[in-house]
Amino acid sequence: MSAPDPLAGLVGFATALREAGVPAGPQRVQAYLDAVNRVDIADPGQLYWAGRVTLCADPDDLPRYDDAFAQWFAAEPPHARPATVRREQQARMAAMSTEGAKSGESETNGEQLKVAATDTELLRQRDLAELTAAERRHLRELLSVLKPVPPTRNSLRRRPAKRGALDSGRTLRGMLAYGGEPVRLAHRKRATRPRRVVLLLDVSGSMSPYADALLRFAHVVVRAAPGNVEVFTLGTRLTRVSRQLRQRDPERAMLSAGQAVPDFAGGTRLGETLRVFLDRWGQRGVARRAVVVVFSDGWERGDPSLLGEQLARMRRLAHAVIWVNPHAGREGYAPVQSGIAAALPHLDRLLAGHSLATLERLLVEIRDA
Repeated sequence: MSAPDPLAGLVGFATALREAGVPAGPQRVQAYLDAVNRVDIADPGQLYWAGRVTLCADPDDLPRYDDAFAQWFAAEPPHARPATVRREQQARMAAMSTEGAKSGESETNGEQLKVAATDTELLRQRDLAELTAAERRHLRELLSVLKPVPPTRNSLRRRPAKRGALDSGRTLRGMLAYGGEPVRLAHRKRATRPRRVVLLLDVSGSMSPYADALLRFAHVVVRAAPGNVEVFTLGTRLTRVSRQLRQRDPERAMLSAGQAVPDFAGGTRLGETLRVFLDRWGQRGVARRAVVVVFSDGWERGDPSLLGEQLARMRRLAHAVIWVNPHAGREGYAPVQSGIAAALPHLDRLLAGHSLATLERLLVEIRDA
């Protein structure tokens, strides 16, 4: 009588891991199966490390993996090995998974990659307010790989260049080195400096479905240029969260920002909070020659004329003012809300901000402002 095929048990273990909260997707399961083929499946220790290296993506996954392994295989997880042995084991398993991923000989693997790419493209177009919990986790991964390019401005200083205006000082110094002969002409051009970016995020009740994604987007922009990006939240009051978002770890940054903002999902007083921003920060230099981006749906509970006045002030100070409205990407949208109608004459651009794709386009607008 032939021995039973262990494939069903291994795949079932991966399913149990997913139910325990470990994101063991198709690619990781395939890497796991490739690793198992190269170890002694009768040895619980080798089987344990084959799954731990290929199926776990985060330190938080390790306790869940140990519990699932003990319950599924009825075997106690091996004690932690010395660091040197563990690194060698991980290196071997990583090489196995990389080899399997690069082989490209399996038609199933190719189909899985196509499905994953299609899912990612669909997620880029989805409305952020309609995502499931799993899609929000995937969105966080996609946000973390964005590469914002800060806008620049001309500096008063000049730097050496291959072409441009003649640099008489460097040319004369070069002539002295060659006995007075102008062997080589030196040129110079204006240097560039990063331009400040200011992000104003509406965290009122109407914007709460987008608040987490927008704060994570702001964290990515801050991390790209920590000294040249300022972030404030708008609601019933103004709160500066730049320092909290400068933390490297996104989860810690989100936790610190959440603790600093007292008016999440509250009311909206855009005109009054913008006046506080300009009086305390903007007029004193934060908004001067900066690219200011306001994330809001434009629902204003206060006086819309006050909002218009403050945006007119901001437009005189800033290099560019961009308003990002999540509803602007929907079919049939018209800027008729009281806040948007008052703000529109003072804006350089009104953009949609309801999806990852629109946020990527926003990064291009900021770069080219």
